[in-house]
Amino acid sequence: MSNLSRDELIYMSKIAEQTERFEDMLDYMKRVAQSGQELSIEERNLLSVAYKNTVGSRRTAWRALSSIQQKEEQKGGQHKSLLTDYQARIEKELSQYCNDILDLLDKTLVPIATASESKVFYLKMKGDYWRYIAEYANGDLLKRATEGASDAYQAASDIANKELKTTHPIRLGLALNYSVFYYEVLNEPTKACNLAKQAFDDAIADIESLDEDQYKDSTTIMQLIRDNLTLWTSEIEGEGEEGDE
Repeated sequence: MSNLSRDELIYMSKIAEQTERFEDMLDYMKRVAQSGQELSIEERNLLSVAYKNTVGSRRTAWRALSSIQQKEEQKGGQHKSLLTDYQARIEKELSQYCNDILDLLDKTLVPIATASESKVFYLKMKGDYWRYIAEYANGDLLKRATEGASDAYQAASDIANKELKTTHPIRLGLALNYSVFYYEVLNEPTKACNLAKQAFDDAIADIESLDEDQYKDSTTIMQLIRDNLTLWTSEIEGEGEEGDE
């Protein structure tokens, strides 16, 4: 399927999504993105779904394996080396896909984006994938991932705060994930809460102007922000599972 047209690639990416073949979906949408033509809203969402699911399954696996490792160590660590090797394999796959989309964002998607909404979408995406790397990285890679995420989230916020409505789902999704970054990666719960609360309060104040076609997406993200705020304010002294987009 090397000579598919753009329309055929998009069609096949939808088929791959329906059959939950997300690595195939990723391959189709990556070829669309590499064409150098700016993506439509539908196309960028397909690209996002492809990478999110491909990376998401591995993030889930990594977290589960980390929990298993802790239990194994409590039992004496008989299989520690096997688990460590398997974790390294998962981390290699995570790095492969995260670096893949980060390269695509830096070289193609961000430079050719013209609309403010697209710029925020891609810069948020860049922040997200650096954050995913930061979840498992150590040493210099952790430092680089943390700085990469922070810079991308801030750049996205600068544009969003000037150009997008407070109720826009992309602006809200950015605030949600940026606050999770503060809480989970930077270990700054107060800043996480302040950022999330500001976004939620600003959106509530403008809720009457919420576009009908964005109502479901925006209110769903607002609920996630509120859930995180509730969790963080009640468990700052403990540990919690934060929700992101």
